[in-house]
Amino acid sequence: MRNMLAIISNVLRGTASRNGARVVVSARTYADFTPQASFDIKKCDVHKLEEGPPLQAVLTREEGLQYYRTMQTMRRMELKSDQLYKQKIIRGFCHLYDGQEACAVGIEAGINLTDHLITAYRAHGYTLTRGGTVREIMAELTGRRGGIAKGKGGSMHMYTKHFYGGNGIVGAQVPLGAGVALACKYLGKNELCVCLYGDGAANQGQIFETYNMASLWKLPCIFICENNKYGMGTSVERAAASTDYFKRGDFIPGLRVDGMDVLCVREATKFAAEHCRSGKGPILMELQTYRYHGHSMSDPGISYRTREEIQEVRSKSDPISMLKDRMLSNNMASVEELKEIDVEVRKEIEDAAQFATTDPEPPLDDLCNHIFYNDPPMEVRGTNPWTKLKSVS
Repeated sequence: MRNMLAIISNVLRGTASRNGARVVVSARTYADFTPQASFDIKKCDVHKLEEGPPLQAVLTREEGLQYYRTMQTMRRMELKSDQLYKQKIIRGFCHLYDGQEACAVGIEAGINLTDHLITAYRAHGYTLTRGGTVREIMAELTGRRGGIAKGKGGSMHMYTKHFYGGNGIVGAQVPLGAGVALACKYLGKNELCVCLYGDGAANQGQIFETYNMASLWKLPCIFICENNKYGMGTSVERAAASTDYFKRGDFIPGLRVDGMDVLCVREATKFAAEHCRSGKGPILMELQTYRYHGHSMSDPGISYRTREEIQEVRSKSDPISMLKDRMLSNNMASVEELKEIDVEVRKEIEDAAQFATTDPEPPLDDLCNHIFYNDPPMEVRGTNPWTKLKSVS
């Protein structure tokens, strides 16, 4: 009996000790951490601008934790997508965003959710920052009814409010984005459109036509080239006579930004947004970034670059590690706190993957639904004149 009481006493003492430690950590969370800090950021190269974004950025603890969680969620979501693709659960085109997380998170931190955004086919990260959930994104990748596009869009065609995809045709989203910016100006709203494309699309003729119209009409449009160094398997040096993409707008002002630093991207985006909202017309940003995966899941990504090159970027410039180091070295978070976020993110991804593999596929009757928004039901011709299908908004 005495031995049993001793054991219970020790257990209770240990529990109290652990709970006490938790109380200390919790108290430190609110009292002892640095609430905000200033960081030096890399100077942006500028084109047709007298000055660029600031060389210092202020980061609050809350912002840092939010950026960290979002970037980790993106990273884990893409790694899980890689796994599901190799298991042949995700099929078709699939372009992953890991390595470029600072671009999406930094851009979103520099604009408003009421602003508009359109991008190419590497769209999973932007679907998340624009308000989509991991569950909806994963279910869309597996073609399930609970997907963000009802399972009918897949990897390249995801949409949310003020987010216009996900576009599969190289460069085609750029004139569409200018059209959205024209609508912002026409309706007199103090809104803008962020129009993203890659270095591979930067040589498309329709982009230069769009530059001309946007500049002529002074549209509130931020053109952003996510330069991840390779257009499919071709390096930028082999594909472009000039790799100064931020100067490609000629008569449009431009910025070249460190796209691996979330704070640098945020400050540059704020600067660009202010330029647009003040009525000065469009501005161009080149974000120098890097993708860890190949162009798509069909590309191993090491036939045109070495494993050592990828590893060097991971070790020296990883956007998540950079933010983590800043926060830890300035006492803005604890290692335990960030690990706890990592655990929560992993659980969220696993739960989403479970849903994405068990949710039913959309029925065939849904095939033609949602062709139009808020219209009465209509008949749609099938693959031949005598096959009639029904479309419901």
